[in-house]
This record gives sequence, C-alpha cells and structure tokens, in this order.
Amino acid sequence: MARAGIALGSNLGDRLAQLRAAVTGLSGLSTPGQPILTAQIYRTEPRDCPPGSPDFFNTVIEIEFRGNAHELLEKTRALELQFGRCKDAARHAPRLIDIDLLYLGNACCNTESLILPHPRIAERRFVLQPLADIRPDLILPGQSLTVTRLLETLHLDERLPALVSAEL
Repeated sequence: MARAGIALGSNLGDRLAQLRAAVTGLSGLSTPGQPILTAQIYRTEPRDCPPGSPDFFNTVIEIEFRGNAHELLEKTRALELQFGRCKDAARHAPRLIDIDLLYLGNACCNTESLILPHPRIAERRFVLQPLADIRPDLILPGQSLTVTRLLETLHLDERLPALVSAEL
C-alpha cells in the first residue's frame, strides 16, 4: 500500500460538481479506513489549451492505494470515461474532467503509458498549490525540495490561482 497523489481538473460544465463526483469515485479506490486528503479548489487559467478555453477548477486528492501504479492508472482512466471525458479528444482540449496520477509513494516509473512522479509537477502551479494544501512537506521522488519550496521557486508568468472553495 502507498499514498497516491492525484490531480483533478475540469473546465467544462458544472466544474465543481465534476470535481466532487471524481473525488467520490477516487475515494472508492482508497484502502478502507485510511485517511483521504482533499485540497481546496482553485480557479486557474488554461495552459497550452486552444484560445478561448474556459478557466479550470483544479484540486488534488491523496488516497491510500493497494496496488501498483499501472492498476491505479487504469482505474483513474475508467473514472474519467465514466464522468464524461471524451476518449478521442485532442490533447489539451477543454474537458469535463481530467485525472492525473502525480505520485504513488516512492514509486518511479517511466513507460510509454505512465511516468511517475508526474514529469511536469514541479512546473505547474495549478498542481503544486493544492498539493501544498495537503502535503506541504512532501518531497517527491527525484526532488530535493518540499512541495512548498517547489511552489515558492516557480517563476511563471501566469495568474495566481484563485480560491473557489475550501470544501469538496
């Protein structure tokens, strides 16, 4: 068993409801009796998306998972489809739900279908901000800085995330 960090995003439809449904689905994957950590929800500007794409609502959840990274990836992809993600959508297209596996304990993985920890986690304020809410002192595999320090070192020209909700 290992703790799994999972990023959630939505920029279509009822974004808050989409995130809540995804958190409920992911909670069902967690080892019974283990804590589930959920971050606040932030409104963030779309990155690398088509012009005119709506803002995202983003958050992070951490669960205890019994299984390996590829099993968790399969389950998160199935949840995306269940919650309306279009399987053949273009990369970075607006979407009802986006579920990304950030880390699974200290696992390191580099396959065609999965790279862990997520390869761009240290560059994404929309991931680091909510992750810092729940795991500020976490040091990810391959990093020497905590999540909080990674967040402090970002020098991106982007709008700071705006808090949408403290609760899921």
